[in-house]
Amino acid sequence: MIKTLVLPCDVLKFNSAKIEGHNLSKSKGSKMELTLTQPDDWHLHLRDGSLLEAVLPHSANHFGRAIVMPNLKPPVTTTSAAVAYRESIMRALPANSNFTPLMTLYLTDSTKPDEIKLARQSGAVFAVKLYPAGATTNSQDGVTDLLGKCLPVLEEMVKQDMPLLVHGEVTDAAVDIFDREKVFIDTVLQPLIHKLPQLKIVMEHITTSDAVSFVESSKEGFIAATVTPQHLLLNRNSIFQGGLQPHNYCLPVLKRETHRQAIVAAVTSGSKRFFLGTDSAPHERRRKECACGCAGIYNAPVALSLYAKVFEEAGVLDKLEAFTSFNGPEFYGLPRNKLKITLRKNPWVVPESFSFPFGEILPMFAGKMLDWQPLL
Repeated sequence: MIKTLVLPCDVLKFNSAKIEGHNLSKSKGSKMELTLTQPDDWHLHLRDGSLLEAVLPHSANHFGRAIVMPNLKPPVTTTSAAVAYRESIMRALPANSNFTPLMTLYLTDSTKPDEIKLARQSGAVFAVKLYPAGATTNSQDGVTDLLGKCLPVLEEMVKQDMPLLVHGEVTDAAVDIFDREKVFIDTVLQPLIHKLPQLKIVMEHITTSDAVSFVESSKEGFIAATVTPQHLLLNRNSIFQGGLQPHNYCLPVLKRETHRQAIVAAVTSGSKRFFLGTDSAPHERRRKECACGCAGIYNAPVALSLYAKVFEEAGVLDKLEAFTSFNGPEFYGLPRNKLKITLRKNPWVVPESFSFPFGEILPMFAGKMLDWQPLL
């Protein structure tokens, strides 16, 4: 629901430049507000230990549920490990939080079909994550031959209506890093959906127009995609402008501006096939700013503000709620959240960093001004 306290409702028909062109100083004390069904994050890294305790409140303050990634050390490969991880998350939650972690299993070459049955029976595990071996952080235990070594598991996933969440990149060093998503679609995903058309698949953190086309051309209800703030707002120039920018480095890596525009168009079209997944991936500052820095952007504190920015700039704030709050639950067969969250158009400056006993974490858009601010 979009609410304007003083500004006329038809302001929402304007593009972002026209909205910003209003002289808000003429109506002191009045702020535009967006009231949304509480969103969910369908792709989140919470880590473990002290890092989990540090970053969890940023997600729990804004999101009702989150699909939690299993790429810990060691990875979460069994249902019992997923349940134990869930318990550690619940213990770390702020008091009175309504946040619910939805757990995932880390698929390996040796995963057994019976593990999928246990996962479904647990009521705690909601999906299985495919990391091609070596594709991203802590993916060294991932899959080396999906159809060759995991077909019985995938067939059991169809029976259990368990979605496969895909990091969609090949890891062949001969393939250019900017082409790895497209090659993955052509060589892995297309054969997979031909072999198992009833398997539900989420192509996570899509980065290319090729991924957009693949999702849009696939059977609705079986193929969907999550989209991050960084892939909606940044292109590959953002990694290099003004010097090397390690806090804009993530995997899949940012792509050309034409790809960013294609993703924005898909997300803001109102299609049910796309939904919110931040891929918020915290790393301590020294692990980003070093000779061999980690991939990952920490966006949990600013994600909702950034998604609102994207939809406002596209002139479709009325479509934001479906993307943040409706499309994901519908794909997973879950009810929508009952609580609401309000974003107020109230310019604020993103903290330069968050300090913890173990070090600092820099958020996305650190030190920059954003227009939309969630009310906590």
